[in-house]
Amino acid sequence: MRIDIIAVVPELLQSPFQHSIFKRAVEKGLASVYFHDLRQYGLGNYKQIDDYSFGGGAGMVLMIEPIDACISALKAERNYDEVIYLTPDGHTLNQPMANALSLKENIIILCGHYKGVDQRVRDHFVTKEISIGDYVLSGGELAAAVLADAIVRLIPGVLSDETSALTDSFQDNLLAPPVYTRPAEYKGWKVPDILLSGNTPQIDAWREEQAYKRTEERRPDLLT
Repeated sequence: MRIDIIAVVPELLQSPFQHSIFKRAVEKGLASVYFHDLRQYGLGNYKQIDDYSFGGGAGMVLMIEPIDACISALKAERNYDEVIYLTPDGHTLNQPMANALSLKENIIILCGHYKGVDQRVRDHFVTKEISIGDYVLSGGELAAAVLADAIVRLIPGVLSDETSALTDSFQDNLLAPPVYTRPAEYKGWKVPDILLSGNTPQIDAWREEQAYKRTEERRPDLLT
């Protein structure tokens, strides 16, 4: 998978992709990530990328010309399955969405900034709009890291145990059950006996029961 991220402040994205799961995916050749500084496509001597909003109002808006130039340059080199715009009013990111995106070959992620982008960008270039939650960030760079992480970790071969992702929270619309590790008793706090029994069918049944119970208590909306 190839991910191209267009950002106003691409420096914010460097560190997350140089460690842990991202680094492993890149080293294995399973994913590649490229950062594109929108200012390189800016207008005039000052590389302008934003302007005032027509009709007035506070805040600046990212202009269509630099974004068009960047996306067009990328599309001239390869086909893209999705052009994703990160925006608070997009569809809320969830596990099924991440699962579907992990099957794509090439995607572009456009990071919002200021008051957002010229609506014509959304109308004519963007194929999917995603929000990572009901709150506002200073820019879409951190949201892009969240989205990329959710996608890349699902690519077969990225995780050392490929079955691990299948038991994550939100797979099958359930939260993950409680997990424990050594020691079996600490300060009088004991691990449930069932997990020490070695009886795999009973352990699986217990985990499923706990997953439903936790989901019912904390996210009953997922069960509907």
